Amino acid sequence: MKVMYERVAGIDVHKKMIKVAIRSPGARPWTRKTEILTFRTFYGVLREVARELRRRGVTHVVMEASGIYTEPVYHALCEEDGLEVLVVNPAHVKAVKGHKTDARDCARLAELLECGLLQGSYIPPRELKEVRDLVRYRIKKVQARTSEIQRLDKTLESAGIKLGSVVSDVTGKGPTAMIEALIDGERRGKVLADLALGRARSAGKLADLTMALEGRFTGHHAAMCRLVLDQVRLLDAAVADLDERIAAAAAPWQREIALLKTIPGFGDVVAWAWIAEIGPDPRRWFASGGKLASWAGLAPGNHVSAGKRRYGRTGDAGTYIKPVLVQAAWAAIRVKGRLQARYHKLVRRMGGPKNPAAVKKAIVAIAHPAQDRLLRAQ
Repeated sequence: MKVMYERVAGIDVHKKMIKVAIRSPGARPWTRKTEILTFRTFYGVLREVARELRRRGVTHVVMEASGIYTEPVYHALCEEDGLEVLVVNPAHVKAVKGHKTDARDCARLAELLECGLLQGSYIPPRELKEVRDLVRYRIKKVQARTSEIQRLDKTLESAGIKLGSVVSDVTGKGPTAMIEALIDGERRGKVLADLALGRARSAGKLADLTMALEGRFTGHHAAMCRLVLDQVRLLDAAVADLDERIAAAAAPWQREIALLKTIPGFGDVVAWAWIAEIGPDPRRWFASGGKLASWAGLAPGNHVSAGKRRYGRTGDAGTYIKPVLVQAAWAAIRVKGRLQARYHKLVRRMGGPKNPAAVKKAIVAIAHPAQDRLLRAQ
C-alpha cells in the first residue's frame, strides 16, 4: 500500500511500560524498517520519548485507547511541537488471533498509520476534560446514593416494615420522619403514620401506612437505618457540591447549554453530560446523527444474513452518555408533543404498552440523537 507518512511511531501502552515501534525508510529504495524500543511510564521519561521521536524525524504517533494509562502518554507527546498524536479505538485495530505480542501490536499500529488507515478518537481539551471528570464523578455519587436507598429499603423489609410498598420514595420528607421516629423507639403504627405529609394523609393512605409501619423493628435495624440515612445525607451534600462545581466549570459553554435545554427532556444535568461527553460541536467528530447514535450505543445493530435479520441489539458503548439520554427520553415523553406521539406510535407498532421489550425499544428510539432530524423528515 502507498505510504503517506514517511516516519511514524506506534505505541503499545501499559501501566509500567510502553513499547514504541518506529517506522522509517529502509536502507534500500522502496523498503521500510521497524525499530522497537521500550520505555518506562514515568512522566519525565515520557517527555524524553517525545523528544527522541522528534529527533528521529517522526511526525505522526498512534496508540490504542487504554483507559487512564493512555492520558499521561498522550499529554507528554502533545507537549512536543511537530507531533500529531492519534488515540484510536482498539476494536478498529484488533490483532490477528494467535499473533499477539506487545512488539507486534505497536508495529501493526505504525504500519496502519503510515498508510493513512487510522482515524483518531475524540479527545476533549483540558477544560472539557475537567467538566467530564466532574460529571462522571457526579454520576457515580448518584449511583452510590441509589444503592444506599435500596439498602435502606431492604433493612425495612427485613424488619417487616412495608413502607416501600405504600410510598414511592422512602427518603422523602414524610417517610424519613417516620424512619427517624422508628430509630428513636416509636413502634405504634398509627403514631408513625400521622407523620405523613401531603397526599399521603388521605384516609386510604393513612390506613395502609398504619399497617405498613407495624413490624419487628429491633435495635439492630435502628442502627442499620441510622448508618444508611447518614450516608444518604453525605451523598446528597456531595452531589450538591458537585452541581456547583460543574456549573462553574461549564460556564464557558453557557450558550450551548441553553440551546440544549430547549430540547424536551433536557435539563442542566443532561446538558452538562452532553457537553462533557460529546462536546459543544458534535459535527466536528460525527458526520451525522446516526454516527453519533452508534458511538453512544443507541443505534440498533445490523446483522443480516441470507436475507434474514438476525438481531438488532444496541451495543455496549456510551457507558456514561447512553443512560443520560435514555433518562432524558423518559422525561420527554411525559410532555405532550411530537416526541410523546412518536413514542406511543412506536410502542403500538412494536407490540403494545404491555410488552416490556416494545417499551424498551421505543424509548431507545426516542433517545436516538438523530430523532429530531427523523421527525422533521416525516
